Amino acid sequence: MSEKADAAPDDGRDETPTQRADRNWQELLQEFRVFQTGTQILAAFLLSLPFQQRFALLPPFDVGVYLVLVLLAVMITLLALAPVSLHRLLFRQRAKAELVGIGNKILIVCLAAASLLFTGIVLFIVDFLLHPPAGIIAATCVFVVLLVIWVVLPLTIRAQRHGRARGR
Repeated sequence: MSEKADAAPDDGRDETPTQRADRNWQELLQEFRVFQTGTQILAAFLLSLPFQQRFALLPPFDVGVYLVLVLLAVMITLLALAPVSLHRLLFRQRAKAELVGIGNKILIVCLAAASLLFTGIVLFIVDFLLHPPAGIIAATCVFVVLLVIWVVLPLTIRAQRHGRARGR
């Protein structure tokens, strides 16, 4: 395909593969910006907890959950920053399409890890404030909601769109 040809003639956009990669990269970066803000706030919250007086009262299970949550938050933050590093190291290498592909995969991994982080934070807080069974119930509810809105809903919409496309 020449650089002048439309990257996907049937999608209603008149853009070259390079223009499409640039647009996709910008969209991906915007999604990372939204994602990073929330996870960085959660990470800061987690990092401040050991300095609270009641932290010393945590039972061993809660300390273990807390440490897993801190590690998850740090890993998510590092992963969410990876596209910046990749972009800097691949700058002017004509690798935008590859950046978009790997950035997409990294963001999906970040979202999966964030679902565990959000679920774990609910488990941690509800377990500490009430009791372990309440924490498990609350965390399970959060995880189910995450599965529905982050996995089931998009896959349902995708299947409906594919079904309509085949029916044309």
